[in-house]
Amino acid sequence: MRRLALAAAASLALAGCGYHVAGRADLVPRHVRTIAIPAFANATIHYTLTQSLPEAIGREFIRRTRYRIVANPAEADAALEGAVLQYFSYPTVTDPATGRAAGVQMILVLDIKLREVTTGSVLFERPGLVVQHRYEISSDQLAYLEESEAAFERISAEVARSVVSAILENF
Repeated sequence: MRRLALAAAASLALAGCGYHVAGRADLVPRHVRTIAIPAFANATIHYTLTQSLPEAIGREFIRRTRYRIVANPAEADAALEGAVLQYFSYPTVTDPATGRAAGVQMILVLDIKLREVTTGSVLFERPGLVVQHRYEISSDQLAYLEESEAAFERISAEVARSVVSAILENF
């Protein structure tokens, strides 16, 4: 009997200590059912990013959550605003025979903000989010395929995973 009382007291003490499992603090209020993801602002010369990033983030939200995704903030409970601030791309590996790039590093710097539409309150903000992606280029000129578009799609998917995880898991 005494052991049962001690076990019950210990479990109550631990339950009330303020600890919780990391990654389980959804930042989005329960009344939010629709999230708008309009085109991102773009301070770079790569216009495809402003289209591929919102699409990838929308797909990731649909895949992982209960939210309905729309493009128009007037039709939503919350809006995800984004801006591509910088894009860098540089060779990391060069083919010694041809001097051409064989590996490329891409770096995106973004500002992301999830705002409640009716109140304007910021639910989530990540200024200066940096996402990196590396890809290989064939050094054989006969087998060469332009990889930059596929790399843009892959980095967009990586941004989407990072943003949705950060919002859902409060990191």
